[in-house]
Amino acid sequence: MVTRTSNAALFAAPPEMTTKNRTTRVLQCSAALVAAGLVLTACGSSDDDGSGQTGTTSFEGRGPITYAAGKDTTGALQPMLDRWNKLHPKEKVTYVQLPTDADAQRQQMIQNAETKSDAYTVLSLDVVWTSEFAAHQWVAKLPEKQFPLTKMLKPVVETAKYRDGLYAVPLNSNGGLLYYRTDLLKKAGVTEPPTTWAQMTAACAKVKKLPEAKGVSCYAGQFQKYEGLTVNFSEAVNSAGGTVTDANGKPDVDTAAARKGLDFLVDSVKDGTIPKEALTYQEEDSRQAFQDGKLLFLRNWPYVYALAQKSGVAGKFAVAPLPGLDGPGSSSLGGANLALSSFAKNKATALDFMKFLTNEENTATLLKDASLPPPYADLYDASLTKQYPYLPVLKESIARAVPRPRVVQYGDVTSAIQREAYAAVTGTKSSAQALKDLQEELQKSAEQ
Repeated sequence: MVTRTSNAALFAAPPEMTTKNRTTRVLQCSAALVAAGLVLTACGSSDDDGSGQTGTTSFEGRGPITYAAGKDTTGALQPMLDRWNKLHPKEKVTYVQLPTDADAQRQQMIQNAETKSDAYTVLSLDVVWTSEFAAHQWVAKLPEKQFPLTKMLKPVVETAKYRDGLYAVPLNSNGGLLYYRTDLLKKAGVTEPPTTWAQMTAACAKVKKLPEAKGVSCYAGQFQKYEGLTVNFSEAVNSAGGTVTDANGKPDVDTAAARKGLDFLVDSVKDGTIPKEALTYQEEDSRQAFQDGKLLFLRNWPYVYALAQKSGVAGKFAVAPLPGLDGPGSSSLGGANLALSSFAKNKATALDFMKFLTNEENTATLLKDASLPPPYADLYDASLTKQYPYLPVLKESIARAVPRPRVVQYGDVTSAIQREAYAAVTGTKSSAQALKDLQEELQKSAEQ
């Protein structure tokens, strides 16, 4: 989603507002748990000339740096860091492992930024955080001409920009995939993966009749009340033809289409298509359930592919696009962007490290060893399909993906979505009431 600049004044801080007051205002909004900031506020910065001098940022200083990112569950990152450290013994990078939970990662990064700490140098940001971090001047505007952006997929590059400035560099993209057990479907006489929710439910019913399917549940995603629920909710709404916000950032979630999407999740929990334990699942929980043979279908990210190939379901699964109401659904656009803390030391080293980690060789390694979608278009070449059979599906998923709201107050937005979606799937509110309440929260914020 591209938020219109003309709406920025609605949420922009007055010129006389101090950093302290602005921070207080953000914290007050967050405490109220309302979805604020459906349009982007402005941060002044000068044009980038590619010289390494951007706005007030001076990319100077060499020496040790840190890399703050979520825990690497694939094992692919550390060898790259070791290679950098061997080549740069006086400019070593220390890996600061943050929690696997995306909300906790974001909170720790914000706390670090609000104290203007230099503890984090390079940050691994979820793609939907770029605007928030840039608008608050927590990350530096980057010299755009120093990165090979023209070789990258355009939708992926857009996630690293804020108001036409580059504030991050794509490390990997992400699109949701449907993992499915080919062996069980084949035995049940199902020859093709489902493209609709109804087909998926019907396939489950056939598989359930098999003796081999004892103890196997139908479908799971990530439904714990955290960022993964925002992703799964948004995918359900978009895959039913609805939207969370329109192209101008206006909330438009209280609609018949959005209700059909949320109803799919709610009804699936009620009838057992989604097992009750899935309401506690994050990415790793759901991955483990699939690898342990407890799920017929799983919605998850591409990183699962390489890990599942080393598990008990190796050779017994494949991937397909996410199903939707009337045909293939839409994934939420995911991925990670590297940003440079505005308060970090040794920015020259940090810039070189960002170029190193995001180069084509290293992103190809992340594809090979961790199934992480690369930002470079060339790495989706047909010649790689035999080695990485999921690439065509992955590219389709990214092409059809819909961004979550790219807003400054993203924490407030995702908190509201998580709260209302979780109330619906756990049965404490109807889908209609949850969407009505969500719409009202977003609308009140937009009118402030």
